[in-house]
Amino acid sequence: MRSVDYGRDILSGSRREKVPEVPAEPGLVVEDPASGFCGAVLRVEKGNVVLEDRHGKQRLFPMRPAAFLFEGKPATLVPARTSTPAAPARSASGSVKVEGLRARTARGSRIWVEGIHDAELVERIWGHDLRVEGVVVEPLHGVDDLPGLLAEFGPEPGRRVGVLVDHLVAGSKESRLVEGITDEHVMITGHPYVDIWEAVRPAAVGIREWPAVPRGQDWKQGVCSRLGWGEPAEGWRRVLAGASGFRDVETPLLTAVEQLIDFVTAEG
Repeated sequence: MRSVDYGRDILSGSRREKVPEVPAEPGLVVEDPASGFCGAVLRVEKGNVVLEDRHGKQRLFPMRPAAFLFEGKPATLVPARTSTPAAPARSASGSVKVEGLRARTARGSRIWVEGIHDAELVERIWGHDLRVEGVVVEPLHGVDDLPGLLAEFGPEPGRRVGVLVDHLVAGSKESRLVEGITDEHVMITGHPYVDIWEAVRPAAVGIREWPAVPRGQDWKQGVCSRLGWGEPAEGWRRVLAGASGFRDVETPLLTAVEQLIDFVTAEG
């Protein structure tokens, strides 16, 4: 999670307004405006609060009056009345879940994926994180014209592009298409699977393994035919329903998407 640029001094013009007191309940997400650190409350100890960001990094802050931002406004954290600590809730991606989340204004940066199914799966697992960060995911319907699309978008500081590519392995068509893209404001990552379906663990969709489909045959149609799933639309409903959290998808996809989120939310 990263800070929001609020422009002017957050307290200017509001000196006479009463700053609300907010109980430091475990899981409450606040920001320290001085450092830009944004995280969920883990615990309160001796007048300080321990926050944890989406990467698991923890920091200790004094609970001074009006020292934090809650939902973008100054707030004073006070000890919660409950004496029983509770572990913060987790999102589908495993990050700290922001309760009562209000999606922040979208960043200029984007994450591009190859198709609708890719976008739906990324939303399924990382949707909560993306709304916290204000990141929009857009399907491209293939990467054949990626250089042209990037030229049209015009990546620059504050308008970064992260691209998730299927079947990004040495010698593949996809690897040849992207190898010449070296813009510092563009990051291209991917996974080794022919299609995003295959990045979902077989056990999550109730099969032992993904069937082999001969080269040259439509992969989705071939999979559905071999598994008795009917048409690809029905097959995709099965796949998406099985992917309820990060444990249901393969590590290469997890790594690739996390790298892209970090890249497009970094400053510069």
